Amino acid sequence: MGMTMTQKILAAHTGLSSVSAGQLIEADLDLVLGNDITSPVAINVMKGFSSDGVFDKEKIALVPDHFVPNKDIKSAENCSIVREFAKKHDITNYFEVGEMGIEHALLPEKGLTLPGQVIIGADSHTCTYGALGAFSTGVGSTDMAAGMSTGKAWFKVPGAIKVVLTGSMTGSVSGKDLILHLIGMIGVDGALYRSVEFTGPGVSALSMDDRFTIANMAIECGAKNGIFPVDEQTQEYLQEHAPGKEYKVYLPDPDAVYDEVINIDLSALRPTVAFPHLPSNTKTVDEIDEKIRIDQVVIGSCTNGRISDIRKAAEILKGRHVAKGIRLIVIPATQSIYLQSLREGLIETIIEAGGVVSTPTCGPCLGGYMGVMSAGERCVSTTNRNFIGRMGDKTSEIYLASPATAAASAVAGYITEAGIN
Repeated sequence: MGMTMTQKILAAHTGLSSVSAGQLIEADLDLVLGNDITSPVAINVMKGFSSDGVFDKEKIALVPDHFVPNKDIKSAENCSIVREFAKKHDITNYFEVGEMGIEHALLPEKGLTLPGQVIIGADSHTCTYGALGAFSTGVGSTDMAAGMSTGKAWFKVPGAIKVVLTGSMTGSVSGKDLILHLIGMIGVDGALYRSVEFTGPGVSALSMDDRFTIANMAIECGAKNGIFPVDEQTQEYLQEHAPGKEYKVYLPDPDAVYDEVINIDLSALRPTVAFPHLPSNTKTVDEIDEKIRIDQVVIGSCTNGRISDIRKAAEILKGRHVAKGIRLIVIPATQSIYLQSLREGLIETIIEAGGVVSTPTCGPCLGGYMGVMSAGERCVSTTNRNFIGRMGDKTSEIYLASPATAAASAVAGYITEAGIN
């Protein structure tokens, strides 16, 4: 019986010739990730181990990014715990303020995530790295602790959904619209504990930033991971960000077993918005038959804070101004993206349009800071979740959208697509 991409990667890291869906395995890890919220819990768990050492200081990444720069005493204390742990164990990939970024944008940028790897992170959006052909998935802090200590993790081998992409996207449609469309099709539990494997000729029409966005939100339909095949675009990205590093490419067997196959024509997609309070509650802009007035727009996060996202927002904002009373918050995902945005004049464009620009942080995505909403307010956000109370008061509302739709909505004052007033 053939194996999927994910199953091949897991088999290779388990020392087995093959694995099958439902099988319990113990796999070797290539990278263990934690942030300023989850790492302190894992570090505390490690105190109960017989040895509090780490398996490999090169294969652990600690990225404080949720409440950084610190917003209060508690967040400062959490970061202090991570900082001291990194010093004690001489962790190579610890990123302090000034060099940190939002973890799931930063690690690929630094060349730390590679095809064929097994990566765990104490953050649910660790599945982002599947864009590079890796098996990456979120785990709890206890599993992170065990991974940092032993370099191993237990998994139940997932079954898989095959998503066949054809055609290419048109207009302002982006990877965010594609993943929202898919989640709307199958629901927030439609891929529960399964791998979502993207294939077909349409893959080549997706930029790497599109792929990162899509893999990032695989968790929002319940998936264990999302994964793309390695192609020329992937190789070009790796040549830029991980020059000289070796990696192994895994492709699915011709007779790989999939639970179901979903076909999506990219040319048929339209800008899509997820209405409160689930990522699956989607409508295309054509299906919105009223002017939904908004109070805030957030463009950023591990989902959509990359350079192409900032460029798209600036392109729409150029020569325009946000609607009266609208708060526009733009967050480049890493220092490098921030610097590139400065060099290209994108930051100037955003500020001239009435927006504000933040240092890299997850802040508003989880209702932490830099954009918390009060009762009854509405936000169009390029983040990944719109649950009740996610970004502030439980009566506030979050509408998930692409950077293009978000920027256009900031100018209009209500939800609309790019180019429509």
